[in-house]
Amino acid sequence: MVSLFGWILVLHILASIAVIGPALVVPVIRRSARTVGQLRFAFDVTNKLAILPKIGGAVLIITGVWLMITTKMGLSQMWLNISILLSLLMVATIEGLIGPRMKKIMEIVSISQSKGDEVPSELGRLMKKIVPIETASQLLMITITVLMILKPF
Repeated sequence: MVSLFGWILVLHILASIAVIGPALVVPVIRRSARTVGQLRFAFDVTNKLAILPKIGGAVLIITGVWLMITTKMGLSQMWLNISILLSLLMVATIEGLIGPRMKKIMEIVSISQSKGDEVPSELGRLMKKIVPIETASQLLMITITVLMILKPF
């Protein structure tokens, strides 16, 4: 029979998938939009998927702390400390840099939808500006995942 630790670990891994999946896929979906209508659809999908990282993030924190307590690991492992710091940086990047820019882009999409299907130049410029920030966030997620799997130090 699987131990309590095993179930908590499974829940922790599923929560990480709920966080990482949408965060890696949503920017790709959004970048593939070529018209205002497609962009509006991409934002609708994004808004529907937004609940997954929120729930997954909460479960990830709870199960992560629970795993640290049950293994008596605490903050004694460097890979864990770096993972936690990178996670905080990733959240700050998403909520502080990407979120406000996406709200502005969504406002422009709403206004532009009534003016035709062509993506306005201002919108294209704003979308291009957000790509490096999203890429940095995705790289942080990959780094955190590698640290959690390999536990290199």
